[in-house]
Amino acid sequence: MRVLGLETSCDETGVALYDSERGLLADALFSQIDLHRVYGGVVPELASRDHVKRMLPLIREVLEEAGSRPADVDAIAYTAGPGLVGALLVGAACAQALALAWGVPALGVHHMEGHLLAPMLEEQPPQFPFVALLVSGGHTQLVQVDGIGRYTVLGESLDDAAGEAFDKTAKLLGLSYPGGPEIARLAERGVAGRFVFPRPMTDRPGLEFSFSGLKTFTLTTWQRCKAAGDDSEQTRCDIALAFQTAVVETLAIKCKRALKQAGLKSLVIAGGVSANRALRENLEQMLSELGGHVFYARPRFCTDNGAMIAYAGCQRLLAGQQEGPAIAVKARWPMEQLAAL
Repeated sequence: MRVLGLETSCDETGVALYDSERGLLADALFSQIDLHRVYGGVVPELASRDHVKRMLPLIREVLEEAGSRPADVDAIAYTAGPGLVGALLVGAACAQALALAWGVPALGVHHMEGHLLAPMLEEQPPQFPFVALLVSGGHTQLVQVDGIGRYTVLGESLDDAAGEAFDKTAKLLGLSYPGGPEIARLAERGVAGRFVFPRPMTDRPGLEFSFSGLKTFTLTTWQRCKAAGDDSEQTRCDIALAFQTAVVETLAIKCKRALKQAGLKSLVIAGGVSANRALRENLEQMLSELGGHVFYARPRFCTDNGAMIAYAGCQRLLAGQQEGPAIAVKARWPMEQLAAL
């Protein structure tokens, strides 16, 4: 089965063509970072309009790269949620229109299921069951995965997601959007140990996260340094490193607890923050000590992309899942509501 995947949940337009026998044939992505940077964050109306502008040219580009025609496409998968409603509607409307014109089925895919399954696109994919850390700008969740659609949420953030905390902290430090890569860049030049930040909610049982207090701690530390006349670039780097280390170690502590609770030794990390090198290195060391393995997608498939949607949609279509031509999207959509395959 050959599936065209469309991703428009937020500020990236992703298109990919996936073949169930040959794997990923082609993919393309347009990021709106430059469009939204001047505003310090995503403007939903602008995001929606830009998706309209980019979608069809990207579809043509992917089909041409794959050496395929519309007649070669067996189905279309699109992101139906969660995400920005206006942005989601662009992808859903395009998918359903093309499905009607080409005489093929269209299927809405859960955005976070796409992220969760993205490591399946690699040469050595994880095997079920495993624990997944979904960590992005909008989500921080620990999920026990027993199969596609067989998800048990073990813990999640009570306030800011980790990626959101990175972006907000970067803004507090006067860094540009998106903040995650900027924090990581400064942290590489930071001096370890100059500042020590708390590891939130690690001194109590449970698998929930909370990063809002860490964000406030960073702000007060930076303000204290500036008041003392120390607002140098090195101080900013040292604070960035302390913040990143606190987030990474907090995530690692909770991942270790989740693996122990589930009785598993395979961990998948997915979502935009999973591209963070410090997080990968920390978790790889932890899993090595536990005699387990950590899996993640290549960096370009950690952020939003069409390949993960095409793959997830293909698995559900092969299992016989279908839906009608209605255009329906969901801003919020708990993963536990998904049908198990």
